[in-house]
Amino acid sequence: MPTEIAVLGGAIIVALVVIVLLFKAVWRVAEPNEAMIISGLGARSRNDLADSLGFKIVTGKGTAVMPGFQTARRLRLDSRVSNLQVSCVTQQGIPVQVRGVVIYKVGDDFASIANSARRFLDQQEFMNSAIHELFTGHLRSIIGNLTVEDLILNRERLTAEVRSSAADEMGKLGLVVDSLQIQEIDDETGYIINLGKPYAAKIAAAARIAQAQRDQEATEAEQIAAAKKAAAIRESQIQQSGYQADVDQAAAKSRQAGPLSEATARQEVVVQETRAAELEAQLAEQRLQSQVRKPADAKAYETVTLSQAERDARIAQAEAEARETELRAAAQASQVKQAAAAEAESVRLRGEAAAAATKATGVGEAEAAKARGLAEAEAARARGLAEAESAKARGLAEAEAIRARSEALAENQEAVIAQQLAENWPQIVEAGSKAFGNIDHMVVLNGAQGIEEMLAKALTLGGTGLGLARSLLAKQGPAGVNGSEPPAAPVKPVNPA
Repeated sequence: MPTEIAVLGGAIIVALVVIVLLFKAVWRVAEPNEAMIISGLGARSRNDLADSLGFKIVTGKGTAVMPGFQTARRLRLDSRVSNLQVSCVTQQGIPVQVRGVVIYKVGDDFASIANSARRFLDQQEFMNSAIHELFTGHLRSIIGNLTVEDLILNRERLTAEVRSSAADEMGKLGLVVDSLQIQEIDDETGYIINLGKPYAAKIAAAARIAQAQRDQEATEAEQIAAAKKAAAIRESQIQQSGYQADVDQAAAKSRQAGPLSEATARQEVVVQETRAAELEAQLAEQRLQSQVRKPADAKAYETVTLSQAERDARIAQAEAEARETELRAAAQASQVKQAAAAEAESVRLRGEAAAAATKATGVGEAEAAKARGLAEAEAARARGLAEAESAKARGLAEAEAIRARSEALAENQEAVIAQQLAENWPQIVEAGSKAFGNIDHMVVLNGAQGIEEMLAKALTLGGTGLGLARSLLAKQGPAGVNGSEPPAAPVKPVNPA
């Protein structure tokens, strides 16, 4: 019994091992980056596309493959890289070398996998060369229609045109382009280098200008810093010198404190003495003003006023006499004229009476008498007029003489005033000298010269009076001369000193 159980267990284990080995030999699993192509007896897929192809495509899962009846091969679905290096000629006839890279892969759909499987399943290592030839042809064709400037400045356009032109052929091969990059464009003629030289020169010039400006700014900053440093040193030296001067001055003041205090005391004494002398001089001047000048000015004003009143009286008297003489001459002339007219009228009447009395005697005698009477009347009238004109002429001549004398007196008023002052000169000098008799104590600062000046001032009071009189007469004007207006107010005499 135990032996049968053991045999049975061994048989089961063997059967399980056989089943596992058989399953492992039959079952195939496709990796995520590959597609499994199964062909052979019964290799059919559930979709119509796979049935039309005659093989089965499995991606991302497992399936049973009958050994001996079916074959399973794998197609890589991961990315592939193909480097491009193409010699091309641009539209300008300039040869260029274009280097780029194409990243591509087999499409994920069953149609792309089927197209790639039919073309590259057993020749996957030749796929890069095929892609290289494909893109080389398209690059040459497209670059031939572009300029070097387009290649440099618009690489996106070149990439888009290459991908667009190769899309149909890549679809037929079951491939898709993940990325197409133009890495570098070189030319053997140096066109690209020369093309960039103007911009490089411009940038280089801008860089040199910027560098020069920065150097200039740095130099200016250094100069300003140096100037500020020198100014700071100068200010420091000036302050140090000032402090040293203050110290020296304080030391000098301390050394000279004693002599300076003595000199200050002496200066105060001199100032006080000078002030006292000035006060005494002012007092003496006030006394001279009140005791000498003012009385002399008053006396001079009195003399001038009296002289002016006397002159005005004489002028008024002369004008009155002239007016009286003129009126008297006019009256005499009027009397003579009236007498002559009366005598003429009398003679005319007598002639008419005689003519009437002798009318009867004859017309001839009457006319003769009348003629004689008229002749006598005209003669008497002529005599009267002559006498009247003569009297009037004498009166006018006398009045004119009186007026001339009054005008001469008015024009020579200074002579009158000078004569009055000359006549009263001893009294004026005596009155001025009396001021010195009332002075008890006199301080003369400039010695004999001061005494001489004071005496000269006293003796020139007459001249001051004469100037006062002249100013009064000048202010009075013609109205004062004629006596029609009162004299002007007194004017303070000018100090001859």
